[in-house]
This record gives sequence, C-alpha cells and structure tokens, in this order.
Amino acid sequence: MSDPKSIDGLLDVMRRLRDPETGCPWDKEQTFDTIAPYTVEESYEVADAIQRKDMRDLKEELGDLLFQVVFHARIAEEQGLFDFNDVAAGMSEKLIRRHPHVFGDAGARTAEEQNTEWEIIKVQERKAKEKHGLLDDVPVGLPALTRAAKLTKRAARVGFDWPSVHEVLDKLDEEIEELKVEIASGDVQKSHEELGDVLFVLANLARKLDVEPENALRMTNAKFVRRFETIEAELFKLGKTPDQSDLAEMDALWNAAKHAERETQ
Repeated sequence: MSDPKSIDGLLDVMRRLRDPETGCPWDKEQTFDTIAPYTVEESYEVADAIQRKDMRDLKEELGDLLFQVVFHARIAEEQGLFDFNDVAAGMSEKLIRRHPHVFGDAGARTAEEQNTEWEIIKVQERKAKEKHGLLDDVPVGLPALTRAAKLTKRAARVGFDWPSVHEVLDKLDEEIEELKVEIASGDVQKSHEELGDVLFVLANLARKLDVEPENALRMTNAKFVRRFETIEAELFKLGKTPDQSDLAEMDALWNAAKHAERETQ
C-alpha cells in the first residue's frame, strides 16, 4: 500500500474501498448521483469551519472534501471516463491558461486587470465548448441565492444591469409592495412567485455590494442561533423553557443579547 500521507495513498484507499471482491459494500454501491449530495454537504462544512475560524476542523473538512473528489474520480476511472490524474492535469492547465501574467509573456497586472482578463479567457473557453448562451454554464445545482448572483453578474457583462445600488433598492421596494398585494389577496401561488422576485433582487443587491449572499445569510443564521441560545440560557436561570415563556419576554431577552453583543464589539 502507498504512503497513507500521500495522494497516492488516498487513491489506493479509494481503490480498495471500491474493490468488487473485498471492498466496502456501501462504497461499492455508490454512483455519481448518490455521492453528489455528500460533495455539496462537505463544501458547506469547509465554509462553516472557515467562518468559525476553526483551523483544526478546517484541516479535517478539507480532507473530507478531497475524498469526495477522489471518490468521483474513482467512479469515472472504473467507467473508463477519466481518472484523478486527468482531473489534476485539467486544473493545472486551466490555471496556467487563465494566468498568462504568471505563466506567460503578459506583464504584471492589477487585480482589476486580472479579473477582466480572466473573464475574457472564460468567454473564449465557453465558445470552445460550443456553449453559445451567456448563461449556459451557470450551474443549475448551485444554491439558489448564489446562482441568482452569478446569473446577474453574467448579464451585467453585456450591460443588463442597474447602474447603482440605489436602483436595486428601488426595485426591492417595488417587489416588496407587489408581495404585500399578493399576500393581502390570499393568492398563495402568486405570493410564492413574488417572494422569489424579492429574493432575486436581494441576491442582485448582494452582488452590487460585493457580498456573497450565502455567506451573508450563513452569518445571520449563526447570529440567530447564538442569540436564541442566550434566550434559552437566561430562561433556564429563571427555571423556565421557551415554551413556558411568551413573545414579549423572549423579545426583551433577544434585545438584551443584541445589546450585549454590540457592547463587546
């Protein structure tokens, strides 16, 4: 067996797990489709470790994510499609192609110039893949908020965009008013659609502010959990649980937790 600390060692572990005769029954049954949800989950766990600034956890989660890559590559190798080396080679070739200022003759660039060049190269790559529509290769499987931001960023390249944040805010007000009308009418389906429009504009706003919407919402989720846990802790001191409290009391505790956080910032 190869050195377990090397990538070859990890690839060998994967081969043995998928061995038709002696491998793990669960691992042998997996396909691209069954593994894909785990791949997405591991990506989020990497992001979570980064947000928590837990470097020990990050090391482990990066390993889990790498294993997902190895797993998919092994399935592909078994089907004669490609192997892990092909994946690594393709990534290296792409990075070299997209960084002519590092690996080619192009001169040093600012970050802004580099981003412009990057987008031009990606357009050329899409043409080479015979993808003609501007939005063709924005993955459908992305989280909806992230995909919305990417769709609008792609459209903005050809000028289909609001000039500034102010116009986006105006559009947000308009969409919220339309949502209120549908809620008042009791039309569930139209309320559903209008809420989607509100979220889409919010994703646009995040893009204009150079904020990744999933990260922003993830941070707010963490803040909500942290403050609600404070409510639970304070109620516990009083010999109570949240279901034994009421909204007024919990809201007061929430505001106290919010104030305490601001005092420590």
